[in-house]
Amino acid sequence: PMVKFSLDLLGQPDAKELMGIIAASGLAQNFGAVASLVTTGIQKGHMKMHLMNIMNQLECTEEEKAQIIEHFKHDTVSVSAVTRVFQDIRGKVKKED
Repeated sequence: PMVKFSLDLLGQPDAKELMGIIAASGLAQNFGAVASLVTTGIQKGHMKMHLMNIMNQLECTEEEKAQIIEHFKHDTVSVSAVTRVFQDIRGKVKKED
């Protein structure tokens, strides 16, 4: 039923027209995906998830997580960078005790 409806909606295109429509929609979808990758959308969400995974692996407290998130608002997230900031925070806490 959906195929018939879709073909009616498109005006009953022949095979060549249908091929062009499908190719155009595929290109539009690819363009949308590329646009998301080069802007902050997906990339920002992925980096936030990556940061959370690293902090969970390091067993950060909520206070440490807040400090690390603040630090990485403007810096590049990597395991080594997060670990270094985490160790700096833990080092300061131990020195204060």
